[in-house]
Amino acid sequence: MDTMSQPIRYLLLISADEDREKEIVDDDGLRRFHEWMADLERRGVLRAHEGLHPSRTATTVRVRDGDVLRTDGPFMETKDQVGGFALIECAGLDEAVEIAAGHPAARFGQVEIRPVR
Repeated sequence: MDTMSQPIRYLLLISADEDREKEIVDDDGLRRFHEWMADLERRGVLRAHEGLHPSRTATTVRVRDGDVLRTDGPFMETKDQVGGFALIECAGLDEAVEIAAGHPAARFGQVEIRPVR
């Protein structure tokens, strides 16, 4: 990490088709994931990382005209759902892209990179 500039925090939103989850939890997928995590820890850029329960366990809350509306399920019904996140701190967007591209789910899903305020 460049010590001359302030590191930037990014949230990586990891999403994919939940039906393809077995591709990340098979032996090869787990090996790649553990290698990815070990690399981030070695580099000192990982701040947090968690996986999420399936989208069918989600609850969505909206407030309209003072009424709390609670709905079972995800906010959006799409094939690809957020399955986890990582909070990283690195030199800039180029490094964040390199980190995101290394996540095993990027091979069959996507990793959205969002700068943290």
